[in-house]
Amino acid sequence: MSTAFRLLHVALILCCTLVSTWAADALPSWKEGPTKQAILAFVAKVTTPGTADFVPAAARIATFDNDGTLWCEQPMYVQFAFMLDQMKAAAPQHPEWQENAAFKALATHDRKALAKMGEKPVLERLFLANSGMTAEAYDHAIREWLKTARHPTLKRPYTELVYQPMLELLAFMRANGFKTFIVSGGSIEFMRPWSEAVYGIPPDQVIGSVSAVQFTLDATGSQLLREPKIEFIDDGPGKPVGIYRNIGQRPIAAFGNSDGDLQMLQFATTGSGARLALLVHHTDAEREFAYDRTSQVGKLDKALDEAAVKGWTVVDMKNDWLTVFPAPRLSLSLAPASCPTCEAPAKSRFALIKAAAQPGVVAETPPTGK
Repeated sequence: MSTAFRLLHVALILCCTLVSTWAADALPSWKEGPTKQAILAFVAKVTTPGTADFVPAAARIATFDNDGTLWCEQPMYVQFAFMLDQMKAAAPQHPEWQENAAFKALATHDRKALAKMGEKPVLERLFLANSGMTAEAYDHAIREWLKTARHPTLKRPYTELVYQPMLELLAFMRANGFKTFIVSGGSIEFMRPWSEAVYGIPPDQVIGSVSAVQFTLDATGSQLLREPKIEFIDDGPGKPVGIYRNIGQRPIAAFGNSDGDLQMLQFATTGSGARLALLVHHTDAEREFAYDRTSQVGKLDKALDEAAVKGWTVVDMKNDWLTVFPAPRLSLSLAPASCPTCEAPAKSRFALIKAAAQPGVVAETPPTGK
């Protein structure tokens, strides 16, 4: 073995050791084991210069589903809960809705009636109730709702029901040169107002379903007016399409939790070079919820089977995560960055996680299980 080769070999070992050591500090909520090691090994592979698996920073794209992957999605998607509340709030101005079967079923939470009529009339009613206002007004309504809305059983703000291990993972990936994107079936207008404060992901890196808007111009200025229809559904096979349209390159790492993420993980892993596909399997009924193949929300069936065949990484929430949710915080500002009259933004949850991930920095709020 030549001296040069020996030096290169030692350098690679030291590099991998440093990545693993730093990652051990950056991923404190991940239990030591195969799942955590799969993440560390992948990141070490693609970030070590001079190796066959090295990926330049510009090509280090990681895509994350939102519902059930980054935050809680049970017993109903958070956006659905918001849209339902918007419909109820608008109902007094629309007495004609009282005769609509879909409205009645939604307002009374009649699951049997909703299941019988199917998705189309239900979604039509919800989209109608969430249209007619400007994009700015809708953005404001989302921010205001998130200030007071609470999960029906966990009794915490939805923005606190993000997964602590995934916050750490987002920070770790970015610290290693990855650009992180949300790729969700939820709508971009619902996620963009809070994604940066909660996840550290700016609005332009949020890909999702798209509602129709119309440009209007009058003496008061220009506006985008929301219409009661959806233009693009970013779910299932739509996710690779959304990635192509918005990013323009194939991700080398993809993270999801349901069959709706299957095609995104397939798209990420069928490229050349080192690839990582990870599924969050909800197995913890005590700290969160346990569900998979038969769930109406976040069904994980076909993707779980494919993970076993393809050797994808599957997180066992109960056994792989030392904690699920972050510690409660007194407040979290969701004020738009461009608003000069809004309150000064408080430290975002992501800023705290990012600081805690740096060696020698102590987290302001330690993680808790629930």
